[in-house]
Amino acid sequence: MEIRKVQITGGSSYVISLPKDWARSLNIQKNNPLGLIRQSDGTLLITPKISGEMVQRIKTFDVSRSSDPDFLFRCLIAAYIMGYTTIMVTSSGRIAPAVRVVVRDFTQIAIGQEVAEESDASITIKDLLNPVEMPFDNTLKRMYILARGMHEDAISTLRTRNRALAEDVIARDDEIDRLQWLLARQYHLIVTDGNLSKRMGMSVGTATNYLMISRIVERIGDHAVNIATNALALMEQDLDDLLITDIESASASALSIFNASIRSFFKKDILESNDNIRAVAGLVSCCEEISHNVLQQRSPVAIPVGYIIESVRRLGEYSKDISENVINYLVSEEQ
Repeated sequence: MEIRKVQITGGSSYVISLPKDWARSLNIQKNNPLGLIRQSDGTLLITPKISGEMVQRIKTFDVSRSSDPDFLFRCLIAAYIMGYTTIMVTSSGRIAPAVRVVVRDFTQIAIGQEVAEESDASITIKDLLNPVEMPFDNTLKRMYILARGMHEDAISTLRTRNRALAEDVIARDDEIDRLQWLLARQYHLIVTDGNLSKRMGMSVGTATNYLMISRIVERIGDHAVNIATNALALMEQDLDDLLITDIESASASALSIFNASIRSFFKKDILESNDNIRAVAGLVSCCEEISHNVLQQRSPVAIPVGYIIESVRRLGEYSKDISENVINYLVSEEQ
């Protein structure tokens, strides 16, 4: 850290000199305007970017060295999440059809990404989404509604034997992934652009908390997929009605904890978060009892049911993690 002393001129103006290397690197001249942004933690951000426009960042991937479709797709998602506004895919020769398929799949699954230019040897992908129009609240609420609905539907297929519904739960996981990538992207945009943080009215600390909770909700969606997958394996098996009722009861308890964790986050209710954490112990005990009883039977349904109960338990435990994040965040806000 470079330390500089504050001077007072004219009896009332506080003045501090700027680092010469920094000013020269940005070609700052006499009388150039600079923007000052107050951060929530008391720090002051100094920036030459005063137009309010987003910081433009470009990432290029040369597929001449590696045209592995899976690797390219992961790289495109990574560039999207890290907040690059322009992504270029280039090649020393003609771009292979498989690469173009990857780019098309990427633009279909990543929110706001469109191909702006295309030639035999290059593809340019532009971000058309205005981050301010996609508030963190809306994205996280949508993820929560999706994850909750997926879990409810997956559990219901144990009784209804609705194969199409179970397969639909699995397909819906892609939408949760898309929203989590979007929220992660918004976070990185805020981190790299102080102007955007101010325009969105969100500090980096608050954005970090949203990011952490969105990751937990995404994992909850994964466990709904696990329930649906194992429910498909049980479609041709005879399940005891009492066992289904026990699973439904445990699921209802886990969903209640999940609902309360999200509610306490948006209401900023630290006491409800604490009560929610205490409730998880009862759910864990209930799930362990069901698992023990099923495994004792040594029937073909034991393993799939065991996986389902494990995912129900994980729903409650992940909800506990959300509540713990809420408490940590609210305590830090008080400071």
